Amino acid sequence: MAFGRSRKNKQKDTVDAADTADAPDTGASGTAESADDVVATPVAQATSLDGPAPAQDRVSSEDYARASLGPFDASEQDTEAGYIDLGALRIGAAQGLQLRLEVEERSKRVIAVTLDLGGSTLQLQAFAAPKTEGLWDEIREQIGVSIGSQGGTVEERPGVLGTELLAKVPAQTPDGQAGVRVARFVGVNGPRWFLRGVIGGPAALQSRAAAPMEQLFRSVVVVRGDHPLPPRELLQLKVPSNAAAAPTAPGAGTTRKNDLDPLERGPEITETR
Repeated sequence: MAFGRSRKNKQKDTVDAADTADAPDTGASGTAESADDVVATPVAQATSLDGPAPAQDRVSSEDYARASLGPFDASEQDTEAGYIDLGALRIGAAQGLQLRLEVEERSKRVIAVTLDLGGSTLQLQAFAAPKTEGLWDEIREQIGVSIGSQGGTVEERPGVLGTELLAKVPAQTPDGQAGVRVARFVGVNGPRWFLRGVIGGPAALQSRAAAPMEQLFRSVVVVRGDHPLPPRELLQLKVPSNAAAAPTAPGAGTTRKNDLDPLERGPEITETR
């Protein structure tokens, strides 16, 4: 699929993974609509969906074996084949996977990538981190404050990717019922980098739908580089060199800068609309 660009203060570029890498057939199928099309879930449904993975598969961040399970550092994984090169991030290509790049209109800088697969989404951002300590503990606290300011709730819990947050913010469903927008915030500290993910759609609450998105997160390779950067500096992303551009419907895919920057004001739950 070609890129799609809006003409407002934020642009979302969409590209099919098969167009930018020699993608192996992983057996995954189906693609999601734009994350903006994920509507609020009725409260009753949000509380009745199956929960996280079995207890034996859930661990704290302190017990999560990143070096063996991923996401990986560029020094730990060969990305010559089967990966999409987005600069600071290398994404493992999968059948049916689509990528949307979040582009800041003012600077034209790519500030995040959203992966769409099987009706769920995974937004990724990578940041520089200190050598001796990670960022995830502090960032979870900031996310909680941000979600609370929107009238939402945050549950901190062990997960298959380490400690995670399940966030719910009140919202109205299309038919006028009381509902919530739901997202899972996951984060992993790596060598001098931090990778944050926001899981939306069915994967936010359904363990079966979550498995492919969790595997995508684990397969990510972070290219930190050797140059010095202050902690929390966003690692530079880029558009794949062999992606083709094409117009989309006017106004499609508009987001706000603060929706994407958990290290500045805190991520907005509207990422999962």
